[in-house]
Amino acid sequence: PQQGLIKQGDLCLGHGHIVHNWKARWFILRQNTLLYYKFQGGRKVTPPKGRILLDGCTITCPCLEYENRPLLIKLKTQTSTEYFLEACSREERDAWAFEITGAIHAGQPGKVQQLHLLKNSFKLPPHISLHRIVDKMRDSSCGIRPSPNMVQGSTYKKTFIGSSLVDWLLSSGFAASRLEAVTLASVLMEENFLRPVGTRSTGAIRSGDLSEQFLDDSTALYTFAESCKKKISPKEEISLSTMELSGTVVKQGYLAKQGHKRKNWKVRRFVLRKDPAFLHYYDPSKEENRPVGGFSLRGSLVSALEDNGVPAGVKGNVQGNLFKVITKDDIHYYIQASSKAERSEWIEAIKKLT
Repeated sequence: PQQGLIKQGDLCLGHGHIVHNWKARWFILRQNTLLYYKFQGGRKVTPPKGRILLDGCTITCPCLEYENRPLLIKLKTQTSTEYFLEACSREERDAWAFEITGAIHAGQPGKVQQLHLLKNSFKLPPHISLHRIVDKMRDSSCGIRPSPNMVQGSTYKKTFIGSSLVDWLLSSGFAASRLEAVTLASVLMEENFLRPVGTRSTGAIRSGDLSEQFLDDSTALYTFAESCKKKISPKEEISLSTMELSGTVVKQGYLAKQGHKRKNWKVRRFVLRKDPAFLHYYDPSKEENRPVGGFSLRGSLVSALEDNGVPAGVKGNVQGNLFKVITKDDIHYYIQASSKAERSEWIEAIKKLT
């Protein structure tokens, strides 16, 4: 293989302020440049037609500037020239975006590692409530417009495609990676803001794994659940002293937790604080920013549960990536993360505070 070659393949190229013509080009990604060639008869014509210097470049993906071209990556060079690269599939687009981002930051190995972590972790900005996301999603000017879609020969009115919702969550800044957007979309579904439509998406719900439930592809359909009225539950009043919530936030994110009475799994936003060390969890569907539960980490034990056997206290649909926290009053909390990496990050963070 040629020295320093990271990836090559054909993409459609458009560049300039407003793109009028798009040309198929053969691209070669090297450590610090992206070269592109004309190709004729399936072979690239040398010398290269152009090169994009990646140093100081910014990348936007997904880029939704051209409504009829959802598979774009936008590169803006240090001198503010804009290039649009169009892939033939989402997988291809994301693979290119990932490698190009890696090449842009190649001089900073820490940054590349961070990218790999980003692919596997999930963090929602702390001030965002699901209600706000849904309001924006329904906004006729910047939201996602339901339209008729056809899947397996049936047409469903007022629906949207899974992958276009994921794109929307990313471009609206509610998520930083596709996995994160998928997890967030699953949460919206779990909390009855969205409803799956058609066999593929309704079937996925049964998998029980957060990041698998919501399908990031073009065969999965969803719609707004019209009944966005909250199921009113008897107020589980929790008297929280202000002291408990005064610690510094160390980590937060979505995890699934098994209920104590009915052993069902619910998605909660967990917030880990130190000085004093507490782990609180919030119901993402509730507007008010009050925890629905929490406990002191002083003297508690935390451990990963191996995926080869489900422990006696655990019921329902378990997908692995389980861990358990036992408080000093001997209350057992069973929690599922959406990936191995995320589980170990949480365990590490909690251990530091016990």
